[in-house]
Amino acid sequence: MSFLEKLRARARDRPRTIVFPEGEEPRTLMAVAEIQAEGLLTPVLLGDRDRILDELADVGGDPDTVRAVDPRITEGTGGLVAHLWDRRRARGMSEADARQRVRDPLFRGALMVATEAVDGSVAGAVHSTGDVLRAALWCVGPTDGIETISSSFYMIVDDFRGRGPEVLTFTDCAVVPDPTGPQLSQIAAAAARARRSVVGDSPVVAFLSYSTRGSAGGASVQRVRKGLELFRDMEPGIPSDGEFQGDAALIEAVARRKAPDSAVGGDANVLVFPNLDAGNLAYKLVERLAGARAIGPVVQGLARPCNDLSRGSSPGDIVDVACITSLMAR
Repeated sequence: MSFLEKLRARARDRPRTIVFPEGEEPRTLMAVAEIQAEGLLTPVLLGDRDRILDELADVGGDPDTVRAVDPRITEGTGGLVAHLWDRRRARGMSEADARQRVRDPLFRGALMVATEAVDGSVAGAVHSTGDVLRAALWCVGPTDGIETISSSFYMIVDDFRGRGPEVLTFTDCAVVPDPTGPQLSQIAAAAARARRSVVGDSPVVAFLSYSTRGSAGGASVQRVRKGLELFRDMEPGIPSDGEFQGDAALIEAVARRKAPDSAVGGDANVLVFPNLDAGNLAYKLVERLAGARAIGPVVQGLARPCNDLSRGSSPGDIVDVACITSLMAR
């Protein structure tokens, strides 16, 4: 069974309720029809109710068993307004502003997540990452012990070290442009925690650089070393090491030469990139040159999951991210 087949099977075994703020979007509706057919989770769609039900039926979904909510209708949303106002009033938001935000599908969905009316949210097919993250940060906020919200791509790669196909976590590839050492430690911690939920295995973390164990110097190398130091304090039970060049992190024979005393070298499955340039370039190159499948970006570090989609997502991509969101939910 492939990773994606296992992902769907695990989501089906513990179904959660996931809200789709872009409930009128055609790819989202096709994804929801597929979710219903496979019994993967319970979807809630935001938008014009009549339009959603009609168009869901047109793509083969079941309008009789889906919940559709029109965010323009604000009756009964006093608790959502109060939650948002309480979180943002110190930053200048008025109660009237909060009441208006509740009519916005992204904020309505994030508030449903924050107040535990649903288990998670999936959006971004027609909204920017910035818009999706803003709603999540304002309404949900970071989890305990994490201040930096970041992201991971789950890269499904062919056999390259004699273990068959694998799933590697690439982080951060979409959110934090130039992380400090403390931010790198939090990105790594969030990625390791998310991997346990999403992939279901034990994280092995490598902090990447153009240097391996002091072979070169520079400001970015120092940031990576600081990130590793702080991560080990945060997560002493998770194997971690660095700074590593990519080959030393992934290939045992190279690790034996460059870092022979490391228990992580050659065995990493979570790769922490030194900045957004490196992470974003790496995932796209691996995707295009090696034919890897990139799932994400998956937002990590939030108290409850609100995930972002690429605006080029297919219906199948939306199903996969919805299953990931379901598995990330408490």
